[in-house]
Amino acid sequence: LNLIWSAPPGGGYTPPMSSSPENPVPSTPSASDQVNWFRNSSPYINAHRGRTFVVLLGGEVLDTPRLPTLVHDLALLNALGVKLVLVHGARPQISQRLEAAGLESRFEHHTRITDSNALEAVMAAVGALRLKLEGLFSMGLANSPMHNAAIQLISGNFVIAKPVGVRNGFDYQHTGEVRRIEVDAIRQQMDAGNVVLLSPLGSSPTGELFNLNAEDVASTAAIALGADKMIVLSDGIRIEDKEQRLLRELSPQEAGRLLGEERFTDSAVERQLTAAYHAASNGVARAHLLDASEDGALLKELFTRDGCGTMVTRETYETLRGARIDDVGGILELLEPLEQNGVLVRRSRELLENEIQRFVIIERDGMVIACAALYPFAADHIGELACVAVHPHYRNSERGLQMLRYLERRAREQGLKSLFVLTTHTAHWFREQGFDPAGVEALPEQRQQLYNWQRNSKVFVKRL
Repeated sequence: LNLIWSAPPGGGYTPPMSSSPENPVPSTPSASDQVNWFRNSSPYINAHRGRTFVVLLGGEVLDTPRLPTLVHDLALLNALGVKLVLVHGARPQISQRLEAAGLESRFEHHTRITDSNALEAVMAAVGALRLKLEGLFSMGLANSPMHNAAIQLISGNFVIAKPVGVRNGFDYQHTGEVRRIEVDAIRQQMDAGNVVLLSPLGSSPTGELFNLNAEDVASTAAIALGADKMIVLSDGIRIEDKEQRLLRELSPQEAGRLLGEERFTDSAVERQLTAAYHAASNGVARAHLLDASEDGALLKELFTRDGCGTMVTRETYETLRGARIDDVGGILELLEPLEQNGVLVRRSRELLENEIQRFVIIERDGMVIACAALYPFAADHIGELACVAVHPHYRNSERGLQMLRYLERRAREQGLKSLFVLTTHTAHWFREQGFDPAGVEALPEQRQQLYNWQRNSKVFVKRL
C-alpha cells in the first residue's frame, strides 16, 4: 500500500528529498510490484464501486498530522465510485473548549450532560471541525493525490434530533439522540458524486440544537441508508481476545457477548464496538473497526484480502464447504506450486473437473485458501485422503485439521472404517493427527496397482 502516494505529516506536497543516514528515502517499488498490487486489488475495486460506505472519524483523529493523508484515502474511494457519508466526532475538541473556558465536562454513563454553556462549546468545536474538513477536501495542489479531484463536501441539516431528557434523575438538557436521518436528501447528494458530511450536532423540528453521540449518528445513518459498510477510524482501537490477539472477525452475537462482559477499560472502544454491533444487527452487512494510527489502514482493510482491523459481519467471511465446478481454477492455483515442488502428484484441469465432487475447500472472501479430497473404496471400507493443501499465508492455523475433521465425518457417513494417505513431505503432521505408519499392502488392491514406486510415498492409516 506504499504504492499509493501518501502525503507527509501535515499534508501538502513535499519535493523529492536527498537521501542521508538521518533522512533515508524509501526505495521505489518495482513496476512488477505495482502491477501485482493493482491486479490483487482489482476485485475489490469492482466490488466497492457504487456501494455506500458510512465512515466515522473519531474526534481524536482530527487533530493529528495524519488527517490530510486520511482525506486523500477517502478522496481515492470517491474517485473509485464509492458513495461516501463521512461522520466526524468532536468529543476531545469539546472538552478542550470547556477546559479553556474554565468549565467542567460532566458525563453520565459515558454521555456528556450538555448545559447551555456546554452547547456553546459544542457548536464552536463542531463548526471549526466542519471548516477544517471542508478545507482539506478542497486541496488541489499539483503532484498531490487531490490534484483535479474536485470533490464537493456537503453538510446540512441531514440529522433530525430529539432530547435525551431526564434519565435516572439526570437532566441531560441539550444532549440529544438521533430521531431520523434525511435519507432522500443524502442519497440525492451521493448520486451527484458528492461526499456528505454529518456532524454530532442535530436540530429538532422545534429548531433546537442537540449534542449527539457521533457513534450513534454513524450507526443510525448506516442503517437508514442501507449502507454496505460502516467503517470506524479511531486511534488505538483494537478488539482482542483473552490472549490479547487481534480479533479479525466477529458475528453480531459475539460482539454482543464481548460488550456484555464489560471488559473494555476504554469507553471509546466500547462505544465504537457498540455502534458496529448495532449496525451489523440491523441490516449493515459489514462494520469495520480500524486503528487510524496505522498508515493506510483504510486502504488495507478495503483492498486486501485479510485487512488489518476487526470486522463485525452478518456474513460468513470464511467457509468450509464442498467444492463446485467453478472452484476448479482456484484449486489448480493452490495446487500448482506444490505439484512443481513434487509435494503432490500433478492433476490436469480435466481430471479435477471430473473429480470435483470429491473435494472440499475453505473459501475466504472469494478465494480458495485450502482444499482436500476424499476417494472412497467402498468394497474395502476405506478411503484415501488426498490433495491436502493450504495456502502459504494461512498455514499454522488449523485449517488442515478442519478439513480433516470434515472429511472424517463424511467418510463415516459413507460407511468407511478407516482412512489412508500417501505422503512424501508431511508425515509428521499426519502422525500428529492419529495416522499410523503402514506398508503398501495396507492399501486396497486397486490402489496398490497404482502405487508409484518411484515416488516411494509413505503410507499412513487411521481408524475412524
